[in-house]
Amino acid sequence: MSATVHSAQGHHHKESFITKYIFSQDHKMIGKQYLVTAIFMAVVAVILSILFRIQLAWPGESNSVLSFFLGDTWAPDGIMNRGMYLGLVTIHGTIMVFFVLTAGLSGTFSNILIPLQLGARDMASGLLNMISYWLFFLSCALMMYSLFIETGPANAGWTIYPPLSVYEEAIGGSGMGMTLWLLSMTLFVASSLLGSLNYIVTVLNLRTKGMKMTRMPLTVWAFFVTAIIGVLSFPVLVSCVVLLLMDRTLGTSFYVNDAIIGSEILEQSGGSPILFEHLFWFLGHPEVYIVLLPALGITSEIVSNNARKPIFGYRAMIGSILAIAFLSCIVWGHHMFVTGMNPFLGGVFVFTTLLIAIPSAVKVFNYLTTLWRGNIRFTPAMLFSIGLVSSFITGGITGLILADSALDMQVHDTYFVVAHFHVVMGLSAIFGMFAGVYHWFPKMYGRMMHSKMGMVHFWLTFICAYGVFFPMHFVGIGGAPRRYYDYSVYEGFDNNQLGMIMDLNVIITIFAIIGGLAQAIFIFNFFYSARRGQVAPQNPWKSNSLEWTTPVEHIHGNWPGELPEVHRWPYDYSKPGWDDDFVPQTVPVHEGEEEH
Repeated sequence: MSATVHSAQGHHHKESFITKYIFSQDHKMIGKQYLVTAIFMAVVAVILSILFRIQLAWPGESNSVLSFFLGDTWAPDGIMNRGMYLGLVTIHGTIMVFFVLTAGLSGTFSNILIPLQLGARDMASGLLNMISYWLFFLSCALMMYSLFIETGPANAGWTIYPPLSVYEEAIGGSGMGMTLWLLSMTLFVASSLLGSLNYIVTVLNLRTKGMKMTRMPLTVWAFFVTAIIGVLSFPVLVSCVVLLLMDRTLGTSFYVNDAIIGSEILEQSGGSPILFEHLFWFLGHPEVYIVLLPALGITSEIVSNNARKPIFGYRAMIGSILAIAFLSCIVWGHHMFVTGMNPFLGGVFVFTTLLIAIPSAVKVFNYLTTLWRGNIRFTPAMLFSIGLVSSFITGGITGLILADSALDMQVHDTYFVVAHFHVVMGLSAIFGMFAGVYHWFPKMYGRMMHSKMGMVHFWLTFICAYGVFFPMHFVGIGGAPRRYYDYSVYEGFDNNQLGMIMDLNVIITIFAIIGGLAQAIFIFNFFYSARRGQVAPQNPWKSNSLEWTTPVEHIHGNWPGELPEVHRWPYDYSKPGWDDDFVPQTVPVHEGEEEH
């Protein structure tokens, strides 16, 4: 099997199976590799979450599902081991935050859309792009391997706070499991940095003729700014990890002080876990927007296209993306209100955190205004985009509570926090990812996904998502801390509180199981349609942007001849004076026509 690949002059030559499908340097193939890997990792993460939800709903009861997945070592007599419970929570969070929402979303759509929507033949460096994917793949493989080692995976939580992550004697997963976690994340950061630098250089240097920055689709703006945040914040995580490794292996004391484990006194002095928290959250909070911004950019494109209206406030949307990016880098302290922070400094973090509500509200307002009186097409992509707007509003409201230090201290480290970030960060990003897959599937595989299956998938996912995370807020308000193995033996609750928490945990778990099973519809639709779906026309959604001007059959280099020239922005929908309700970017502006 062979295909054509482009040279610097735009000529094409043959490529082999290996260079096309395995070690490909074609941005479209690399994007699909990211997507398929992320789908696999998401399936693993969902299974892990259902396993620990079963433990929370029916603690101490034997369950054959736990025996089947965990075996006698980690679930003797069908009852989950405490250490494995923490391990599953840790690996579920790590996979979802980094491998699915970060790499799966940004890696997939930045790769596929940046060159296509800018009119470029590929990324600035195809070789670095390929290396970036394979570092990501190795990172995933190491994390998966850690699930099968004798002492169990890392189990200090996805934030790996010291001292649990420092002392190998602390708990089972603090040994080899934590070492594998750190190595995996180091590879992941290297992959992310290579990818981000490639995206930035491509956007700045490879735009086709006429593609000014103010004519770029909002998707590309979102990917571009996300890459900049990644380049600024991910190196801090690397420094954080290196210091942690030195504490673990060289006897340094950056993060730990005197400690007693069992009857043994471990002599460490001078360090502080607070330093770790500062470094971790300097990456950790921008990470929220590294995940969210690509999903918001995708939603901008899909909402405008399916409302058949120009996006409302294009420049305001760009401004809000830049404002969110800047503010996201100076608010990490709101994760640390209970660490004994100086009240004045806490006040600064409260103020800057609340400021993020302004550009976030601008985005929501612009989405709603674009939808207002639009000629809306309810495709699966559009439904998931509207679902994103819904979860972004819902999660944003609870974010106001957590941004206030006085209120945050009441619910800190409870399930209220878990519910908040799953709604605003997890659901919004996942909805954006599904929207992007349904919308650009024809561009990825040349075929259409089954629309009715997509509708069923959306409604089951949407209902179950709220069925899981809405009651979880009340579990948190009831005082249930996160990461606890069994609330039924906790003496801090009275009978009413405990009964409410246990009942809600059963409801949440049932919704989680149904929602998890609903994803099988998407997976079947995805792989079946890629092989046997209806053949897609060149521009199935009647969209304006450049990716829909390429041939349905993929070629490395994207366009067979000259690169297209851009004459207008990508949101000329339902423009007065035109017979069609869309005007592609390649159509010249008429004399006397206002551009936008």
